[in-house]
Order: sequence, then structure tokens, then C-alpha cells
Amino acid sequence: MTSPYVHKLIQQLRAHHNQTNAESMKKYMRDQFEFIGIKTPKRRELLKEFITEHGLPPFAELPEVVRELWELPEREFQYIALTFLEKARKKLTTDDIPFIEELIVNKSWWDTVDLLAANIVGTILQNYQDCIPVYAEKWIQSDHIWLQRTALLFQLKYKHETDEELLYHLIRQCRHSKEFFIQKAIGWALREYSKTSPASVERFVESEHLAPLSRREALKVIQRQVQRG
Repeated sequence: MTSPYVHKLIQQLRAHHNQTNAESMKKYMRDQFEFIGIKTPKRRELLKEFITEHGLPPFAELPEVVRELWELPEREFQYIALTFLEKARKKLTTDDIPFIEELIVNKSWWDTVDLLAANIVGTILQNYQDCIPVYAEKWIQSDHIWLQRTALLFQLKYKHETDEELLYHLIRQCRHSKEFFIQKAIGWALREYSKTSPASVERFVESEHLAPLSRREALKVIQRQVQRG
């Protein structure tokens, strides 16, 4: 049964259905999901109006609201669920990780998983660093590519706080993966860390047998800087 809060949100967004946009957005996402056809700027505007009128969901009700939004067919509702989580992310604890894992493994695609990994999981584990090895190892050893991708990307915004040894350890465990999204995540994680520690990343890339995609992505920033002289 849909809560009154989510019911009002559904009504507001579906009133702005745009079939042309919906078809284009669905095609861009490789037909993985349905869309109402609301582009990001308009969606943010509508959500801002909705929050002004109805407020944010109470923190105690956040899991219920997010789950209801996650179950809806149109992808815009999952994006709004992510916005609610981001606004509450500093209040989340490791007790919320099983709930976040549910979202990672359901309706999984890069557009939701990457935000969950870098913005939500990353924030939680930065606040509970003793738990990092447990979850990182659990996810990288799972047979679910989106949990593995989460393990690779949760430190994406850590910069100087990145646990370099852990990052390299996680990459070594899945560097032979044939999965595009794993190879891409390895490269992305290394590229982002190269902005903080370029020499270390360069040494790592040269010493490991990475997939060509991972290697290309990892060295993009470094090579750009070399070209600039």
C-alpha cells in the first residue's frame, strides 16, 4: 500500500508525462527502465516545489518511502529516492547498510549504483572506518557485479583519505573480470585517485596486468597533464 506522501509525489510527477522524452530516455538507458519523461532540471524543480509544500520524509520513515519509490516502474522515482537519501546521508549508520545493499542489487544500473556507492556508502563508511574492511571484502568477493562495483567506488571522493592499500587490494581481486562495468570502475577509481597521488597510480598501473579499458581510464588525467607539459 502506497503511503500518502508517496501517492502525492506520484501524482505530481506523472502529471508531467512527456512521451517523446520518455522514449528517448528509455533508449539512452538501453531499455532497462520506463520513464515519465521528465529531464533532470525539471525533475529537480518539481521536487523542490514538492518538498516546499510537503517537506522531506521524516527520517524514521525514510526506508519505507525509498522502498516505495524503488518499486515504481518509472526511473525518475528512483532518482528522487536517491535525492532523499543524499539529504539524509549524514544521519545514516552501518545499521542502514543492509537496506542500501537492497537498493544496490535491485533495479541495478550504473545511474543508481554509482551514486549509492560514492555518495551514500562512501559517507557511511567514512564515518565508520573500522567497518570498511569487512564490507569492502564482502562485496568484492560476492558474485554480484554491482556490489563489486560498489567496493571499487565507495572511496571515489576520499582523496587524501583514500586507503590506497585497500584500493589496490580490491582491484587486484577483480582485475581479470570480463565485465565492462567492473573494468570501467577499476579505471575510474584509479583515475580519480590519480588526482591525489599520480605517481602511485602510475606505478600501480605499470606493475599490474589490467584490462585495456581499465588502463586507459586510469591514465587519462596523468596523460593529459603530460601533454600539457
